[in-house]
Amino acid sequence: MTDLATRPAPPLLSRAAPALLGYAAVRALGLVVLALWSAARDKSALTLLSARWDSLWYTRVAELGYGYEVRLPNGDVHSNLAFFPLLPWLERAVSAVTPLSYAHAGLVVSTLASLASAWGIFAVADHVYGRRVGMCAVLLWAVLPVGIVQSMAYTESLFTALAAWALYAVLTGRWVIAGALAALAGLTRPVGLAVVAAVWVAAIMSYRRDAPPSAGNRSGTTSDGASSWACALGMLLAPLGAASYVLWVGHRTGKGPLGYLDVQAGWRNGFDGGYAFARFVADKFTSFPSAPAGVGLIIGVALLIWLYVVCVRQGQPLPLLVYSGVVTALALCASSYFGSKPRLLMPAFPLLLPLARALAGTRTRRSAVILGGVAVVAAAYGAFWLNGSGPP
Repeated sequence: MTDLATRPAPPLLSRAAPALLGYAAVRALGLVVLALWSAARDKSALTLLSARWDSLWYTRVAELGYGYEVRLPNGDVHSNLAFFPLLPWLERAVSAVTPLSYAHAGLVVSTLASLASAWGIFAVADHVYGRRVGMCAVLLWAVLPVGIVQSMAYTESLFTALAAWALYAVLTGRWVIAGALAALAGLTRPVGLAVVAAVWVAAIMSYRRDAPPSAGNRSGTTSDGASSWACALGMLLAPLGAASYVLWVGHRTGKGPLGYLDVQAGWRNGFDGGYAFARFVADKFTSFPSAPAGVGLIIGVALLIWLYVVCVRQGQPLPLLVYSGVVTALALCASSYFGSKPRLLMPAFPLLLPLARALAGTRTRRSAVILGGVAVVAAAYGAFWLNGSGPP
């Protein structure tokens, strides 16, 4: 009989297949509920997914390039330079080889990216905690209350896919791939900084742990077989995407390396350490009708902090802690667009791993009932949300 310890592991895609099928089922449920809800309100679900809010800004970049801006009566300037270029580039590429419009091409990109995200989340969780936890992590990410954004022509799915696979590359010592994916993540959203930080921290720790400077170490490789030059190249590649775009915006605006911050200021967006968000929460308690919302926000923030603490206590790998910590800090400490914070937190999937571990420890039937019930609630909420205020 073949020793189980020496039996080769199944290919990663086939290993992830049940999780991906479950993810696709949850997303299909959300789209069906959205279509029915939108039809009842005489709205187009397709339009809600592909041509509203930020989706419009991305398609304008794909169609017209950069330079479009809107001047508001209060003097604010909303420039499309605030939107990073990778999604518009992909929309343009898909539209060029298909009869799809830029908006519908964005949906194709988002759909494929969401599946890649689910696969990447599974790969990370499976590598760290095992297959069952990986499946639970994917399904938990699918049933997030704002999970419908994963099916929109937004950048959340694309960014999460790049981030998850970059983290997996870091965990498995594939430094050049990690750096390249981090660079692409940096071309997708400003929070690409979180992926860069994870790659850099992991690389530095790898050097310190595996290849300390010594006169006798002249091999140029770390003890685990990863070459030092590959590690250095990964570190070099990681920030190139975000740095290139930010510097280009600075040159385009004539305001130097920090020109992108001026563009964000035109949207009244910035980083203030959470002061504006704290005031926003406090304002909810000025009247009774809004007080429950304030309580809910406090509970939500406390839950995020608790989950992060649990991640630390459970010994989650440092790259995951750095990544989710930076994503969470940037989301909570941004000074504007408070209603968008739930979707900005969506890429912080390592925060779900403690819940996935707990869920994986229950009976299969029980976990299926829990996830199925939450999926129905999330589908209804997503349909309600997009037919109402939607994600700013």
